[in-house]
Amino acid sequence: MIDKMTHKESTKTLTDHYIGHLAYLHGDTPYIVPVTYYYDTSENAIISYSGEGHKIKAMRANQSVAFQIENIESLNNWMSVLVHGTFEELNGSAAKMYLHKFAQHVKNLMARQKGIDTKAIDSFSSKINSGNIPIVYRINVQDIIGRQRTS
Repeated sequence: MIDKMTHKESTKTLTDHYIGHLAYLHGDTPYIVPVTYYYDTSENAIISYSGEGHKIKAMRANQSVAFQIENIESLNNWMSVLVHGTFEELNGSAAKMYLHKFAQHVKNLMARQKGIDTKAIDSFSSKINSGNIPIVYRINVQDIIGRQRTS
């Protein structure tokens, strides 16, 4: 049976992951791409970054986006969280601050959950300090819908 997740369960699931799928529109065509993210519980926002390109141009033109994560163990044991929200590009010192928070959160999750060497994520520190900051954006969460199936 498929059950609704509580808001608390849904936000915990968002907090405990760092890879999700971002959906956006370019004209009338929907796109879905994987992104690394950080869910900021204090601001109820998803933080991520990107280089200049198709995704950023599309979200600048149409700020309505969706974001989805899942944890699938089997056909009868899974959870999925869907977020609806709006894109907001961050600039200046705010972008630096959020990029730093993003890097720290992802690095901590990688180390704690998977025992992964986090040296790759250290490159964010050099980006922050060099002034060569990627485009940092926030998805301001409007709605969170969680579903799960457990056997």
